[in-house]
Amino acid sequence: MRYPIAIEAGDDRNAFGVVVPDLPGCFSAGDTLDDALTNASEAITLWIETVLDDGGTVPPPGRIETHRTNTDFNGWIWALAEIDPAVLSEKPHWLSLAKHQPAE
Repeated sequence: MRYPIAIEAGDDRNAFGVVVPDLPGCFSAGDTLDDALTNASEAITLWIETVLDDGGTVPPPGRIETHRTNTDFNGWIWALAEIDPAVLSEKPHWLSLAKHQPAE
């Protein structure tokens, strides 16, 4: 699964900023473009796990073409962040961890 991300270009003094338009409040950054892409995927995964653990629903990825028309992101770089679909499991993350804990 791939989520569109908007990347605000960085420079020698500023990190690359990343926003995930389909996931409210999901953002990240990185000192390099590669770091920004990696960190965006991690932020999306954590966002999804948190929402599912809280019993919420995760919006599907939108179309990058639609997001590109949003003037808030004029001049930003667009990319797709790859996410493992297994994170969309309905089972809370902490339950899967409990299975791997040693019995007392």
